[in-house]
Amino acid sequence: MQKLTLSRLDVASKRVLMRVDFNVPQDDHGAITDDTRVRASLPAITEVIRRGGRLVLCSHLGRPKGKKDPKYTLAPVAKRLAELLDRPVVFVSDCVGPEAEKVTGALKDGEVALLENVRFYAEEEKNDAGFAQKLAKMGEVFVNDAFGTAHRAHASTVGVTKFLKSAAGPLMEKELRALGGLLENPKRPFVAILGGAKVSDKIKVIENLSKICDRILIGGGMAYTFLKAKGLPIGRSIFEADTLEVAKRLTSPKILLPEDHVVAAEFKADSPASVVTNIPDDRMGLDIGPATVSTYLGILKGAATVVWNGPVGVFEMPAFAKGTRAIADCLANSKATTVIGGGDTAAAVTDFGLEARMTHVSTGGGASLEFLEGQELPGVAALSPA
Repeated sequence: MQKLTLSRLDVASKRVLMRVDFNVPQDDHGAITDDTRVRASLPAITEVIRRGGRLVLCSHLGRPKGKKDPKYTLAPVAKRLAELLDRPVVFVSDCVGPEAEKVTGALKDGEVALLENVRFYAEEEKNDAGFAQKLAKMGEVFVNDAFGTAHRAHASTVGVTKFLKSAAGPLMEKELRALGGLLENPKRPFVAILGGAKVSDKIKVIENLSKICDRILIGGGMAYTFLKAKGLPIGRSIFEADTLEVAKRLTSPKILLPEDHVVAAEFKADSPASVVTNIPDDRMGLDIGPATVSTYLGILKGAATVVWNGPVGVFEMPAFAKGTRAIADCLANSKATTVIGGGDTAAAVTDFGLEARMTHVSTGGGASLEFLEGQELPGVAALSPA
């Protein structure tokens, strides 16, 4: 990687402003329901502490629309982080301004502070230079360890790099190495599995991976746009009318589509399911069928590298989770390099308890998608050179 990394950044006795991804799910009472993203940041945090840095963490949480909203406070995250670190974490009630400068300026070597939600200011998402400069005052050097936001050109990911020497944290480094390896020099056969609801979300990914992959296996809701484009019956399955022409253009011998389907009359967990080859007019496809599973697994078992982005069925409903589960089990038992592209796919693999058996599970859904499109991510491009 041609960017400066935390391991090469001098942090001793310096205030280290670190962008992390603490955008964690919470219940209606503000309690954190999944602290995976907080845990993912621990290697970077503990490294700065160990090396005597004065750590100032910043993150967004939810979509407060540029206004202070107690629903989106990071205070519960500060509490959880303190528990995980087994040391105090100072929660700062603002992310810029005199109070924040006073608190962060008083930090001693090895101490940790967490700033309030950067999205309480509309200037954050606008990458406003003035706001970025105020935020940069919280640190003497900057570390970006939030891969999940690296595709956003915001003040806390790009703007601050204009004022501070900037390095990639270990999580960012790991993501770039795993995803970069796919695009630069994958072991072959290289197979991509693409699912999810929309072809429109994956057009550029399919275009880019078609140049690199040996096979692309399509599932999920997006499969029905491809099938309709070929003139096949899809019943009441979801499809994107405005991308039918694109689907026709993208079709190639490399791309495999489902040959059978698990269907139901309604999008409900208790709707009776059946397996069909041709979807009747009164049914909708909600999962790939057993013949498709068999075909796809046969290809995956021969793969040396696999990237998977998007579930192949409605995995949240047990009756329509079998396809996604079968692929997850196959990859968990594979000797191939297996890279899971964040978002719903990462959630599915985690739900199945198979996360630890994959080579890499990305922490960034949108960021991993844009990376697989072949785009340079703004939050990575802005970092200082190695």
